[in-house]
This record gives sequence, C-alpha cells and structure tokens, in this order.
Amino acid sequence: MSSPIRIVVADDHPVVRDGLIAMLQTQSDFEVVGEASDGAEALHIVAERTPDVLLLDLEMPRVDGIETLQRLGEQRSSVRVIVFTVFDTDERIVSAMRAGAKGYLLKGVPRSDVFRAVRVVNEGGSLLEPLIASKLLDSVNNPDALTARQKEVLHLLATGLLNKEIADQLNISERTVKFHVSEILGKLGAGNRTEAAAIAMQRGLI
Repeated sequence: MSSPIRIVVADDHPVVRDGLIAMLQTQSDFEVVGEASDGAEALHIVAERTPDVLLLDLEMPRVDGIETLQRLGEQRSSVRVIVFTVFDTDERIVSAMRAGAKGYLLKGVPRSDVFRAVRVVNEGGSLLEPLIASKLLDSVNNPDALTARQKEVLHLLATGLLNKEIADQLNISERTVKFHVSEILGKLGAGNRTEAAAIAMQRGLI
C-alpha cells in the first residue's frame, strides 16, 4: 500500500481552514500533517514536516501567498503548491503560476475538484479549473499588457513613492511590489523607474 499524500493547509480564516481539513480527512489516501494561519507559519511547517502538497490561500497577514511561493522557490522546496483562493483576477493567477504554483482553485469548487487537484499535483502534474486556464491563456497571448494591479503600482511609482510606501498604500507586501515593478519595467522596456514613468506618460497609461 502506498503512503498517504501528506498535506499542509494554510488559510488565515479558522472556519475555512477547519472545513478544508475535515473535507480532506474524508479521503483515505490523504493525511493532513499541519495547518497555518499565515505564510510565515506555512513556511516553517513546510520546512519542519516536508509535506507533499501545500494548499495555500493568497490573502494572508504578515507573509501573503505570493511571497510564500517565492520563498519556497528560493529554498528549493519540493512541496507542490495548490493555490486555493477567492481571487480570480488575471494578475493574481499569473503571479501565482510564475511564482511556482502547480494548481489554482477558487473557493467554492466541488470537493471532488479539490481531491483531484491534490492527486494530480502530487503525481507531478498541474491543474487549473477552466475559468482560471482561460484567464491565464489570455494573459499569455497578450504578455505586454499591464494588469490592473500593475497599473496601480505604476501610478504610485510615477508619483515618486518608494516600494514600502506603495506596499502600504495597496496593502500588499514590499516583496510583491518589487515583483510588480520588475514586471512593469520589462513590459514597458524601461531601464529604471524614472524611464518607466516617462514611457507610461507618453503612452497615456498614467
């Protein structure tokens, strides 16, 4: 008999977390080995318990889901991550997949979809529900288009705000702002922030 799939659940809402864990525990081939209420706690538990799969919310205090994915990548963690969130914006999807997520599910999907995602991702595959796959494809087909969040960051960047100040304004982590600034520079073909602001003004983006 094969070993059960070892899972950690990270979500800042206790009711959601408890419900998800109870649901996962109905499957004989699943074993929930840890739970976390934010990204920092998730990183600690993953390092300590080496699960196979991490079910990760995106919007969490201290360290959000995108930053958690980025840190796992830097640490070369073997855990395979499925994002489980309410956010279906192109920017969130692209950011999560680029940061290393292997699956992206919206809260509210049938439990059978969650079970299938865990099994597919554990076997080395990737799984996106149709709506998410469609949005990701649109983004890939139009790679130079700025997302709504990137336009917000660009507008604040052009006013001279620093990354930390932008992070405070948008209620996201400074690390996430750095990611967006890097993407903005690349898409605009700019060498620095000042040049990015000038190009954006020329194109009527701000």
